[in-house]
Amino acid sequence: MAKVFCIANQKGGVGKTTTAVNLAAGLAKIGQRVLLVDLDPQGNATMGAGVDKRTLALSVYDVLLEAASVAEAAVRSEPCGFSVLGANRELSGAEMELVTLERRTERLKAALAQADRDFDFVLIDCPPSLSMLTLNGLCAAHGVIVPMQCEYFALEGLTDLVNTIKQVRANMNPDLQIIGLLRVMFDPRTTLQQQVSDQLHEHFAGQVFDTVIPRNVRLAEAPSYGLPGVVFDPASKGSQAFVEFAQEMVERVATMSAAAKTQAKTAPGA
Repeated sequence: MAKVFCIANQKGGVGKTTTAVNLAAGLAKIGQRVLLVDLDPQGNATMGAGVDKRTLALSVYDVLLEAASVAEAAVRSEPCGFSVLGANRELSGAEMELVTLERRTERLKAALAQADRDFDFVLIDCPPSLSMLTLNGLCAAHGVIVPMQCEYFALEGLTDLVNTIKQVRANMNPDLQIIGLLRVMFDPRTTLQQQVSDQLHEHFAGQVFDTVIPRNVRLAEAPSYGLPGVVFDPASKGSQAFVEFAQEMVERVATMSAAAKTQAKTAPGA
């Protein structure tokens, strides 16, 4: 059964897409079967995973409108070792079209359920705004991975996201939870970043990933070559950190699954 995770943060420019493509590449590198879903009409995750958004015959747009299945629309990125359900500008129109449709927030969930056995991990790159597309991602997901820079305004964005997750959990997806906070573009020499990092540990005890993604030039250069940093320069510190993060994710998912089984056994009537 595939574990579905949204990479989300309502603040823009925090490294969501970089996290999504490099985590996908890191998971693929350690032997996991991965599907990357691009829910952002800009299609940056699609291009960053080595797939040209301009040549897509079918995209996530077709899947949301139920004109194609995930199996039909996903393409394999051979250099990266994972599959991509890509996005392009067509997806901008889906926002308006979905409003009038039934099950408008559950289209992606239903589509991914059909491809459940084909993947170990499904990673969804969400747009920064709280839109119908983001809601489709949150409704389909088991959990949310939150990439964030250790800066003051990032904490405000995190508060907004936590409130959104609470609302989605109450009304649409009771299983949704924050899996963890990932500190990205981190520079330990900066006192403020260290202070914000300490605050995160204080307020979100147990939810901050051990792995820290450092500020890294090679990660920043990789998208211009149409590749994740993990593939573009595997030896760079940023790439190595993402492979470590992938291993931490696999371990955390195993722990979550074990905890869920234990809870099911001890539940009344079990």
